[in-house]
Amino acid sequence: MKIKIFIFCLILILIFSCSLKGNYANSKPSIYLLQLNGMINPITSQYVVGGIESAEAEGAECLILQLDTPGGLDTSMRDIIKKILNSTIPIIVYVSPSGGRAASAGVFITLASNIAAMAPGTNIGAAHPVALGEGEIDEEMKAKMENDAAAYIKTIAEKRGRNAQWAEKAVRESVSITEQEAIEIGVIEFIANDLDELIEIIDGVKVDTASETKVLRTKDAEIIPIKMTFKDLFLHSLTNPNVAYILLFLGLYGILGEFSHPGSFFPGIVGGISLILAFVAFQSIPINYGGLLLIIFGIVLFVIEIYTPTFGLLTAGGVTSLILGSFMLSKATAPFLRISLGLIISMSIATAAFFVFALSKGIKIQWKKPVTGREGLVGKVGIAKTDLDPEGTIFIHGERWQASTKGEAVKEGEEVEVLEIKDLSLIVKKYKRKESIK
Repeated sequence: MKIKIFIFCLILILIFSCSLKGNYANSKPSIYLLQLNGMINPITSQYVVGGIESAEAEGAECLILQLDTPGGLDTSMRDIIKKILNSTIPIIVYVSPSGGRAASAGVFITLASNIAAMAPGTNIGAAHPVALGEGEIDEEMKAKMENDAAAYIKTIAEKRGRNAQWAEKAVRESVSITEQEAIEIGVIEFIANDLDELIEIIDGVKVDTASETKVLRTKDAEIIPIKMTFKDLFLHSLTNPNVAYILLFLGLYGILGEFSHPGSFFPGIVGGISLILAFVAFQSIPINYGGLLLIIFGIVLFVIEIYTPTFGLLTAGGVTSLILGSFMLSKATAPFLRISLGLIISMSIATAAFFVFALSKGIKIQWKKPVTGREGLVGKVGIAKTDLDPEGTIFIHGERWQASTKGEAVKEGEEVEVLEIKDLSLIVKKYKRKESIK
């Protein structure tokens, strides 16, 4: 009986100890880590909002958003900010790495965080609203956009207890400051060399979330990185205007290759896919369709030049149309939505060089002496099947021809060289082989 009681107690102790171990393991804090690099758009907005929701559902200690952005779309920025302001867990924005920035929409997101930190060698500011469309907008609309953005950033800064006066200047005057200046005037709370230092610094800091006041426990916390899916990374890359521009040219080249060599399929498939992806990208990038038509027209001129050579006239027109269309293609005033000038020049030069090369080869072939048909017989050597004095028959290129000699007579079996073609007869002369010097 005593043995049974002992075994029973031992089992209870084991169960209790396992329970304690499980509770201890579950008590270890977790920090969710997101990385937002590049333009803020619907893809990155979905990524950040989804990451915050996952962290809330798992009861994370906090979420750190590593930020390096030139700005982005207003609607996407506001979606992120609304989620940050209403989050039940603390959100820390960390502008990094060194050389990174939080510009334009990135300023709003940084100010909306519970804790804002920056790495050495980073900057924040220049939050003046920029119209994405082409041309100038009227002064009244400019004032509306500016006032709306200024009021929005001011209320965010005031809610988080940050420098609202500077925040408003970042919108109205596009001021930008370094991390040292930012911490001195109360725009951010901390400067951290790396993520580990940031996690150490914020341990024990008290923050107010949408649901409670919380003291952060980040020491020895488990870092859980949340990365973009392959699909999101792919779609995010398409929002780069330079990528869209390259896809456009790949598509045009592919379609051109398919028309030049029907039935090869591969160029047509690659070209079709590239064109579709380019037009998908253009849905999130404001473009000038007049510029797009000029680019297509330039390619058409190149094709016509290959099949109907005009000795460079259409090529010159194609190059001009291509360059003008490329410069006109992006109608965005925001710098991060413009196509790189270097890319435009390099693609235009490469395309022009290719078609000039193709044109020169075409002209060279046109001026080349014929090597087939009747004209191809001139300069060729045949055998006299009869005596030529001056007329007779020769055998050349597997055919019998009537021929007449020009000069000395030719005996049967001797070699002759074709000088010219006259009606259905060949004018030939005796062929004298050059003897090699030994």
